[in-house]
Amino acid sequence: MVENRPRILWKSHLVLICGVILIGFPIYIAFVGSTHTLKEIHSSPMPYLPGDQFFQNYYSALTVGATSAGTAPVSTMLFNSLIMSLGIALGKIGIALLAAFAIVYFHMRFRMFFFWMIFVTLMLPVEVRIIPTYEVVAQLGLLNSYSGLILPLLASATATFLFRQFFLTVPDELVEAARMDGAGPLRFFFDHLLPMSRTSIAALFVILFIYGWNQYLWPLLITTEKNYYTLIIGINQMVAVFDGAQEWPVIMASAILAMLPPLLVVIFMQRQFVKGMLEAEK
Repeated sequence: MVENRPRILWKSHLVLICGVILIGFPIYIAFVGSTHTLKEIHSSPMPYLPGDQFFQNYYSALTVGATSAGTAPVSTMLFNSLIMSLGIALGKIGIALLAAFAIVYFHMRFRMFFFWMIFVTLMLPVEVRIIPTYEVVAQLGLLNSYSGLILPLLASATATFLFRQFFLTVPDELVEAARMDGAGPLRFFFDHLLPMSRTSIAALFVILFIYGWNQYLWPLLITTEKNYYTLIIGINQMVAVFDGAQEWPVIMASAILAMLPPLLVVIFMQRQFVKGMLEAEK
């Protein structure tokens, strides 16, 4: 039974409001800075209300970028980040689905050994194996390419484990019924397992998209041409300009634009994400 205690409810809402203000205030300052001129941002005190340079600053960021930092236009870096994030998310999910399907439904020798070998890779993140991974990518000629950005990050032990646990809950009667209907392994996979896994796929897609979008070290290492910079790398290059030549209106506009794709993914897939997480807990 849930008791209605207005005093406790009021305190809870106050804590939540304070948390939202604490988190949202820097974002608001970034948005305000993206609507003013550089002179106005450097003035003391800095304006706390939006200015009249919104369209000009965002247009300049999307089409030109920060000229002092020598980066590509933000539209190009947004496209690179989007390609990388989608490639990583879809690739990880696809490989994990197939790996979990093989481990659960194909009774081969040493299948549990291979599963635990996959699971052990959780102790070897990209930062630990980054030098040999870079050497392999360089020898394959994948530097400054979308393939080089995506392929080394495709394997996912976590997704494989989650899909394996879900497949183990599928009743054996469903497998037998599909077999009696003449369904082969691939037909059973596409016609039965994939539709049943859609909420788990949606939840993992949100997590993996944000994971790919926030990648910094790997893109920084393998991209030397500005046309392949991701937006996270580009913002860092804009800020790292010396002698106080940072173009803060463009930087602030780029930061706001960098938050939009993950935010939209979370908003539009929120229901599927929550449902997928609840089913994963069961």
